[in-house]
Amino acid sequence: MNDFQFRPSFIQLPAYHSFEGSLCLPGSKSITNRVFLISALAEGTTHLKNLLKSDDTRYMGEALKRLGVKIDFADDFTDAVVEGHGGPFDGPSPAIELFLGNAGTAMRSLTAALSLGWGKFILRGEERMSERPIRDLVDALRTLDADIKYLESEGYPPVRIKADGLKGGDVSVRGNISSQYLTALLICAPYCKSPLHIHVEGELISAPYIELTMDVMKRFGVEVRHDGLTDFYVPQGSYKSPGEFFVEGDASSASYPLAAAAIAKGKVRVLGVGSQSHQGDVGFAKVLEKMGAKIEIGPDWIECDGRGCELKGLDMNLNDIPDAAMTVSVLALFAKGTTTIRGIGSWRVKETDRIAAISAELQKVGARVVADMDTITIEPPEQLQPATIETYNDHRMAMCFSLVSLGGVPMKILDPACVNKTYPHFFEDFGRLAQ
Repeated sequence: MNDFQFRPSFIQLPAYHSFEGSLCLPGSKSITNRVFLISALAEGTTHLKNLLKSDDTRYMGEALKRLGVKIDFADDFTDAVVEGHGGPFDGPSPAIELFLGNAGTAMRSLTAALSLGWGKFILRGEERMSERPIRDLVDALRTLDADIKYLESEGYPPVRIKADGLKGGDVSVRGNISSQYLTALLICAPYCKSPLHIHVEGELISAPYIELTMDVMKRFGVEVRHDGLTDFYVPQGSYKSPGEFFVEGDASSASYPLAAAAIAKGKVRVLGVGSQSHQGDVGFAKVLEKMGAKIEIGPDWIECDGRGCELKGLDMNLNDIPDAAMTVSVLALFAKGTTTIRGIGSWRVKETDRIAAISAELQKVGARVVADMDTITIEPPEQLQPATIETYNDHRMAMCFSLVSLGGVPMKILDPACVNKTYPHFFEDFGRLAQ
């Protein structure tokens, strides 16, 4: 297996024409990092199974261990036993400094969770992390008496936290920048000094990720009451270990092989997510169906049959599935007619400015693209062009544009090791099913 430990500068994909088979998905990144933090705060010991082994989850796991949480990993990292801390973390003197790479979930959720305890903490990341906004979360935490200081640019990491608990009560947070702010507040809420009422101002983007957060919290004994995903009421209490927690497959990662089958007119089954999944990106299968592919969904599998199907463009708001929406943008290259994807303003504050990045790379392969702050419109080329794809240290750029090779054109993908963020063995799996 190739973990890209030596960080190659590129991978050359040949012109592929078919994509067939089945694969087991890696564990969900979103669930892995949520359950890591919640099991660390909980009372009792939790056996976590099918964890995602990736850069983002490694940063979260290493941070928790530095905070004194005892975590015993299996040799392959996919299983772990977490001895719960039994409540908020206290920091040593002087401040403990944690490096979180470009893991947005870890940065946002730990900023909230570390404010619950006592001590000084400094949270840093890669250069791109210092461009990813955190002001809305910090403003909300300051309402709850958190002492948080920006160390470089106002509104962005790195941050210094001087923790002495959070008071609870009423707090508001904007919902139209990142759902991770609300997730961070929800996870820390049971340990506030009084019950917490969170009001979401404006539109809540990526709502399924909030449903996912509440589901993991419920598995650990804390049930959130909400009014239309606008007002959330979290009781005081503590997380209690369920004993064992199985992490389902990553629904965002499922979008690539499913899309590949539709592009190459093959048949693929992905194992690990299905009708019982709580992840919003399972909704990608329905989008793929609207574009013309044949989809079947079982309890823990999804199958795409692209044989005899012609993909057609669509005009949809994909606010709820922003990660999988990137895959739709590449599918647009193979669809008849124009595709317009709306509700993707959050792309601008992800691992890179994804609207700018997607626009630039789609044009390299021949598409005509028009984009604004929240929408992208793609007109497919008459003929795809071979290209060298810049990935911007963004895992989803690498995986999305690998699909273009299934149109019978070679593709050179720069910095392929960026897939380590969520799917380290993507190119191995892709090459096994592509011909």
